Amino acid sequence: MSKEKPAPRTVAVNKKARHDYFLEGRVEAGMALQGWEVKSLRAGRIQLKESYVLLKNGEAWLFGAHLSPLPTASTHVHPDPLRTRKLLLHKDELNKLIGAVERKGYTLVPLSIYWKNGRAKLEISLAKGKQTHDKRNAERDRDWQREKQRLLKTR
Repeated sequence: MSKEKPAPRTVAVNKKARHDYFLEGRVEAGMALQGWEVKSLRAGRIQLKESYVLLKNGEAWLFGAHLSPLPTASTHVHPDPLRTRKLLLHKDELNKLIGAVERKGYTLVPLSIYWKNGRAKLEISLAKGKQTHDKRNAERDRDWQREKQRLLKTR
């Protein structure tokens, strides 16, 4: 009898990323967190809406993710909700991301945070920005697909 691994449990999703960017490749990264951040993350108190990933000195960093502290978790530490958090990636993954960002003009966007085998993981994506007309086209296509499903359902 084999042990089944539990499915990853999603904590937060950045819905705005799918609206504002064309998403290309995806990478899973670990995060270096403090103790109070882990407790807050387990409580689901994180917001990825305005966050982004930057590459500095051969390392990946998560900026702008708001992780609000629990009032009971951080008694001796003065928590900073917008602290810059280091992302943990393999060297070859970092090199691929650096090449895509510097040479091809991509942006790194966080998509979701989830738990996997008891560790917090961040899914980041290589992305190109959408312009206003691209967003309108995507919305029009989505509305048409929804209308098509309604028409097929009524028959």
